[in-house]
Amino acid sequence: MQKTGLVLEGGAKRGIYTAGVLDVFMENNIRFDAVVGVSAGAIHGCSYVSKQRGRGIRYNLKYNNNYKFMSIRSWLLSGNIVDTQFAYHDLPERLDIYDNETFIKSDTQFYVTVSDVVSGNPEYILCKDMFADIDYLRASASMPFVSQIVEVNNKKYLDGGITDSIPLHACRKLGFTKNVVIATRPQGYRKKAFKHQWLAKLIYGKYPNFINAMINRHKMYNQEIEQMEKEAEAGNIVLIRPSRFINISKMETNPDIIQDMYNLGRQDALSILDRIKSFLSCNV
Repeated sequence: MQKTGLVLEGGAKRGIYTAGVLDVFMENNIRFDAVVGVSAGAIHGCSYVSKQRGRGIRYNLKYNNNYKFMSIRSWLLSGNIVDTQFAYHDLPERLDIYDNETFIKSDTQFYVTVSDVVSGNPEYILCKDMFADIDYLRASASMPFVSQIVEVNNKKYLDGGITDSIPLHACRKLGFTKNVVIATRPQGYRKKAFKHQWLAKLIYGKYPNFINAMINRHKMYNQEIEQMEKEAEAGNIVLIRPSRFINISKMETNPDIIQDMYNLGRQDALSILDRIKSFLSCNV
């Protein structure tokens, strides 16, 4: 029997699309042996593992206008575009309580993709306790230039998407060979070359491997997209991605646009729900 994996791309506020897909999965009892998430994909993926349907869209809409949730003001005041205390402690521990007990008891393994700033390589961290491992989640979602480097166990990390935006290959290497991928860009999107090499060298001059990862990210990303599309066409994976373009920014504050992106995730998941069930049930 092949082990099943769910691969979740990031994308900041675009990740609310993933939350919509995952809510449909929960409503239809679609489960996986593992989740490998990146940045916003990991943020919403952990609520999927804890079986908290609707949590992602609920707290996004409720706290969307709170500057500590994500804003330039937060960055100017704290050095992080997302306030650490608010987003990774106040929110899951008090304001919209995260069900860590269900997460711990889950049969689904949960991996968070982070970028090692020193080596310039991705790492895939198996999280067994979301509260104890919260800094890995924070690191995965810490975008360069607007986030401080996150230090965990004497290692320096930032946004997992810099070194592995869609970790399908990594998921397979971890032993999960029957995979569903949720991407957050529509068909036809290709990432353009990085234009701010001078700024990267100014800020991350101590970490040349990380600078190289940023410079080459578009090549890595586009190769992953092309490989993913070939795999989907061959029937080796099921790919879910936005069926139409919604102009949503990384720091979107318009609640209607956020809701539309979430609704699109739900619609797209429902449209291929039978196909997903069939794909996962043919587990040989």
